Amino acid sequence: MPDLSSEQLDHYAATFERDGMVILKHHFPRQKLDTWREAFEPLLRERVASGATAVRGNNRHYITLPFNGVFADESIFCDAAILGIVERVAGDDPVMCQLASDTPLQGSTYQDIHRDTPPLFDALPEMPTFQLAVNFPLCDVSLENGPFETTLGTHRMRPEEAMKAWSENRASLHTIPMELGDVMIRDVRALHRGTPNTTDEPRPMVVIGYSRSWYFRPEVHIDVPVDVEARLSARAKRLLRYMPRVAALEDPDGPETYQKFAY
Repeated sequence: MPDLSSEQLDHYAATFERDGMVILKHHFPRQKLDTWREAFEPLLRERVASGATAVRGNNRHYITLPFNGVFADESIFCDAAILGIVERVAGDDPVMCQLASDTPLQGSTYQDIHRDTPPLFDALPEMPTFQLAVNFPLCDVSLENGPFETTLGTHRMRPEEAMKAWSENRASLHTIPMELGDVMIRDVRALHRGTPNTTDEPRPMVVIGYSRSWYFRPEVHIDVPVDVEARLSARAKRLLRYMPRVAALEDPDGPETYQKFAY
């Protein structure tokens, strides 16, 4: 995971402010993400079979990842370069509030274009960035297996203005293929959608959510087992300071609480 200079981080932050997203190429080691995929595959099978996912469209499944084992990896969620960009666009002392996955299977379809959160204040101009998604796939993402599509700059528009710009072809969709190891950092207000996976292999995409220190949506959270917390660094504990501590993780077959995702 390469270190980035202050000047490079400033450049990424400026690009983010303009476009609403940046991509760090080949940022995470492929071998590490292979271990994530190995741990995720049985979780995906079990959750889909039990009907315990949050459905994001035909054959598209949102699954919270358990905060233990390979998924509680500080080298991923405390990555210095990612947090350097997050802090530049969403303020000092951010909060980590989400660890989950979005996985289209064969037979998935196009999502309706949407944002992932409503505006903070309906009657005021759009606010600076307050919630981010850090996405990285657990496989290579091609044009065939469900790449993410997004607009550029619509994170700074009011919802109705953004939809009007898209309908009038002033805000076009960009397809984002990714390689295993690439990381996308995006403002969740940009208009975007998932696309069909036409292959017979799942296309898992991890999402780690970060927000400004004062922003919290209770339906999106991370249960932190106390034995896992005991092994965390002070930096990691600070990122997770508002997340509930639990003696043990609940039954993974329980329903997802994050159901409404499109705005």
